Amino acid sequence: MKDHDIDLATHLVHHDYQPPAGFVAPQPGVFKASTVIFPNVAAMRSREWKDKSGYTYGLHGTPTTFILEERLCALEGGLQCVLVPSGLAAIANVGMALLKSGDEVLIPDNAYGPGKDFANGELARFGITHAFYDPLDPADLAARITSATRLVWLEAPGSVSMEFPDLCEQVRICRARGVTTALDNTWGAGLAFAPFDLTGDGSLGVDISAHALTKYPSGGGDVLMGSVITRDQGLHMKIKLTHMRLGLGVGANDAEAILRALPSIGLRYRAHDEAARQLARWLQQQPAIAQVLHPALEGAPGHAHWKALCGAAEGGQGAAAGLFSVMIDARYTQQQVDVFCDSLRLFKLGYSWGGPMSLVVPYTIASMRSRPSPHLKPGTLVRFSIGLEAVEDLRRDLQQAMERAFPA
Repeated sequence: MKDHDIDLATHLVHHDYQPPAGFVAPQPGVFKASTVIFPNVAAMRSREWKDKSGYTYGLHGTPTTFILEERLCALEGGLQCVLVPSGLAAIANVGMALLKSGDEVLIPDNAYGPGKDFANGELARFGITHAFYDPLDPADLAARITSATRLVWLEAPGSVSMEFPDLCEQVRICRARGVTTALDNTWGAGLAFAPFDLTGDGSLGVDISAHALTKYPSGGGDVLMGSVITRDQGLHMKIKLTHMRLGLGVGANDAEAILRALPSIGLRYRAHDEAARQLARWLQQQPAIAQVLHPALEGAPGHAHWKALCGAAEGGQGAAAGLFSVMIDARYTQQQVDVFCDSLRLFKLGYSWGGPMSLVVPYTIASMRSRPSPHLKPGTLVRFSIGLEAVEDLRRDLQQAMERAFPA
């Protein structure tokens, strides 16, 4: 039909103008789609959605999400990537893809709490068992692997209490037993160490890296997204097929936000790290603080393992996220700890981390662990996520809050 043969409403939907090719700008284009148009039936029948060779449906990828997946692979050293709506969705995607009734998954006792809840809830209902192992004792991990163990989760450092495990030894143990390893790599972010090349010679690495892009890749505290990255094609396809069957997808504008933030992730990570170390060292000198839990500080649980794995980064200074916890001395009550947190002005009460604003959260650590933690001193744990504010302003804020809550 010619244009003058159709109604204006139809013409607006089917207008055939195409902008000229060759437009290039610093940021990739944002392609939004559920429906993807095919030129003919043959193309519709022949296109393959699994390998990025073509486009079939928005849920299976657009140019925007394909670009983000490839850049995340470059960040972490992987070859294949799927995007999911959150970091917890990444953990769930891995579990659903690799485990079946009768299988067992091992989880570090200090792992991300919602991931442990997923094992206690959904996986348990599917007949998949789980056990928690001591992240600071590789022998305990080795002893807990059974003929039913199909997956071992790793976390470096542990959630909230920040113990840094002997990640290399953990991977060696699992590899010797033929068990798949999945690392929650949100803290390392692909910058503190290379998850698929832990020894620097290509001989040792995890099988799967799960990453909460909500944190440092986003950097704004305004996007929820996760990724699952692999190097093995067979493993990737198991994850990708489950990803498809679960209908997992991410919005184009969220993908755009991550793409826009990625070029600055190294600068931001370094700034968070430097500020956190300064404040952590200052807090070590404060009488109300019984212990500072930061992997890069001598004496912190697992510091030697952090130094061995991450210490060569940044010209020998090592690399670490801008995240640490403290144990408030046991002589102070929970009410006083709450007053301390409420008295902070620049540190805001809120979950997550990796954004420009500093955050604080008090935790009851005993309720989060299934075994004793003798490496933690008695007291109340408070976690800090250091943002991009001036360090001296943050230090003064901490000082005034401590003076109010913990008077001499």
